[in-house]
Amino acid sequence: MLNILLIVLLAMLALVATGMLFLQYMRRVNIERDLHFAGEDIHSVPLSLRIMAKVVPVLRTAHSKAVAWWYGHPSKKIKLVGVTGTNGKTTTATVLYELFRKMGHRCGLISTVCICINDEKQPAVITTPGAVELNRLIDRMVKEGCEYVFMECSSHGLVHKRVRGLHFAGGIFTNLTRDHLDYHRTFANYRNAKKSFFDMLPPQAFALVNSDDDNSLSIVSDCKATVKTYSIQYPADFTAHVLRCDKEGMRLEIVGREVDVHFIGRFNASNLLAVYAAAVLLGKKPDDILAAMPLMRNVPGRLQPVHTPQGWTALVDYAHTPDALQKVLTAIHEVMGDKGRLITLCGASGNRDKGKRPLMAQEAVRQSDYVILTSDNPRFEDPQEIINDMLAGLDETQIKKVVSIIDRREAVRKACEMAQRGDVVLLAGKGHEDYQEINGVHLHFSDKETLMAICGMIKSQ
Repeated sequence: MLNILLIVLLAMLALVATGMLFLQYMRRVNIERDLHFAGEDIHSVPLSLRIMAKVVPVLRTAHSKAVAWWYGHPSKKIKLVGVTGTNGKTTTATVLYELFRKMGHRCGLISTVCICINDEKQPAVITTPGAVELNRLIDRMVKEGCEYVFMECSSHGLVHKRVRGLHFAGGIFTNLTRDHLDYHRTFANYRNAKKSFFDMLPPQAFALVNSDDDNSLSIVSDCKATVKTYSIQYPADFTAHVLRCDKEGMRLEIVGREVDVHFIGRFNASNLLAVYAAAVLLGKKPDDILAAMPLMRNVPGRLQPVHTPQGWTALVDYAHTPDALQKVLTAIHEVMGDKGRLITLCGASGNRDKGKRPLMAQEAVRQSDYVILTSDNPRFEDPQEIINDMLAGLDETQIKKVVSIIDRREAVRKACEMAQRGDVVLLAGKGHEDYQEINGVHLHFSDKETLMAICGMIKSQ
């Protein structure tokens, strides 16, 4: 028996080693994204790439399952819920974590912003860690007494099979809009990456999908789990309506019950409904959930308010896609009404989907009184060229509302100088991030810190 186990272990290690060699080769020649073969005649693709496109996912899956086995399948010892979609993942996962903590449970969180094990918090490096780190974290959460773990499942993580081998009690789909096409190449590939998460859910799990999104049916078309829907627009298994919205928050009607929350924006009403529905599907009583929801607060870097001594308000937000920016700006207008001006500062990431750059600029100009275009994370691109790509989406009239400043710190300073009492300044794109990535170097930079320092200087002048 011992010999058999040793042979199996050696075989698995050999398989993992082979897979890692494949991955190292792929990184070295930089062809990872080309395995999608989007829009190409398959016969024109080199045979070596076609073989790798078949073999590498199998090796990745084997690697992730081997790691889960090595750690004793820790995800089977807790209730693990995954959240995927373009926008809303961080808010939904984080509020679920905070909600269950308020309800007396020991919980873990794996998100874009941070990793939490009960009260312990550490910064996150990437949204969905690799299989080894994931299983190590979940194993530690189990040993720390966690009953629930809530995690974000990114499209990159799903394509790389990082969550294979994990046992999920449920999955949540928030929405799907354009993002990461620099990697996925087509929207269909991007959607299929998200869909793969629901394809792997076991029959005893739940799949909670946002039926306000047109992609929700296709996302669960091959799902074996129990499918439930939520909506703030149409009939669904779980429904909600916004009764009131002001700068203090919203009053929601959730399945016929009213509740006040400290969030603004219809997109947050949808996120909170997903939280409520997931909690019910995890066995919590509706009354207990609704009693705890008013205690929830904004996630760092997600419409995070900063009230300045000069009498205007800044909002720091992670919106870095056209859809996210549109929803955030709409939410701000719902609260502002006709009072004050809206000044939007935004940029676009370097070495990422160039197609969304002009769309971001168009959305910012459409809903703002003034727009400042600046650097986000330019990476290895020329920041001015990124701004030029954004400006290319604007006509002569629209450009008159725009100021371009490459240095983000100076751009924030300009926004502060422009703002008057009653105005709102939206700092979009960076959110919780405390760095700028420029030419391969992570330089410390925080929108919130920069804003507060500048406002302090202005006050003392």
